[in-house]
Amino acid sequence: MPNNERSFAWPARLTEDEDGRVLATFPDLPGAATDGADRAEALAEAADCLEEAIAIRLIEGEDIPAPSPRRAGTVLVPLPPLFAAKTALYLAMRAQGVNNTRLAKRMGCDEKEIRRLLDPRHGSRIERIDAALRQLDRRLHLQVTAA
Repeated sequence: MPNNERSFAWPARLTEDEDGRVLATFPDLPGAATDGADRAEALAEAADCLEEAIAIRLIEGEDIPAPSPRRAGTVLVPLPPLFAAKTALYLAMRAQGVNNTRLAKRMGCDEKEIRRLLDPRHGSRIERIDAALRQLDRRLHLQVTAA
């Protein structure tokens, strides 16, 4: 992946415990772990766990580690597209040292809108996130891959 692109899918390691449950852990996100009765349930729970792990870091203003390359024995768990876009905006703002007020001024909007664009629970319009990213010299691209 070129240096100007970033993936928003993190590798998860699935292991079976002594009771037959499937544990999902994220090597790049310490403390992010969940389980399920079987592989399918563990993957569904892993998607929720990933969202929570990233949301907490975003809300707390913490670093969000880049996903490491997928290794044998791991599966990639992606963020949902809207949440990935919000995370991309958060990362771009941090990388450039741009706060909410400054980005709002560039966009000609109220700072509350920027807060909503960064809120993992708010149903923002993807077009507004794209507009905000453009103010930070970034472009949002959607990529579809085979499962």
